[in-house]
Amino acid sequence: MSAGRPLNVLVTGGSGPSGIATARALREAGHTVFAVGSDGPRIEAAAAEAGGGVIPLVCDLASLADVRELHATISATAGRVDGVIHLVGGWRGARGITDQTDEDWDFLERGALTTVRNVTRVFYDDLAASEAGRFAMVTSTAVATPTAAGASYAAAKAAAEAWTLAVAEGFSKGTHSAAVIFVAKGLVDAGMRARSPERSFPGFTDVSDLAAAAVGLFTTPAAELNGRRLVLSR
Repeated sequence: MSAGRPLNVLVTGGSGPSGIATARALREAGHTVFAVGSDGPRIEAAAAEAGGGVIPLVCDLASLADVRELHATISATAGRVDGVIHLVGGWRGARGITDQTDEDWDFLERGALTTVRNVTRVFYDDLAASEAGRFAMVTSTAVATPTAAGASYAAAKAAAEAWTLAVAEGFSKGTHSAAVIFVAKGLVDAGMRARSPERSFPGFTDVSDLAAAAVGLFTTPAAELNGRRLVLSR
């Protein structure tokens, strides 16, 4: 758990509503927050919306070289990273099995799996050395009940879950760190509700609830978290 000092926390996928909500909640909890996105103007606008003090950074997380450069930049200015909240997403679907395209698979593999592999490989030593090291990714309930139409999406998410559980096994060997998987049917925010006022979004998790769960990771003992799938869907 946090020893009371501000922690350095990286929020990847920081340009979207979940990234903004999570960065804001972590900043309000007193942590130093780095919000990462692939587009400069978007991540700068998102960091400003999250509140003063959130630091925007640009990185292609699907590039291992770029993630290493990201690590070097943060290390030079702030030191070790204590937490990574990985919110990189993306959805591609089809009608069934036969029309699952290679283009969609490449997109999903890069977004759901390659980014997780790169971020954990580069920041693993930082997280393992921290007294409150935490890694969290968001997955979907579709992994447990995959459909033919969503085969590529569910497969990519399942692979990312397996990788994260391997990270957790690594953390179990004498560290105070934990890797967890947040499970949600889907995420909803105020903008989505405003655009579709007729929808109730049953079972969806509000981005504010995801943000609160992310903050809570740093005050919960690693032994209670490591390797767990934490269901957020209602």
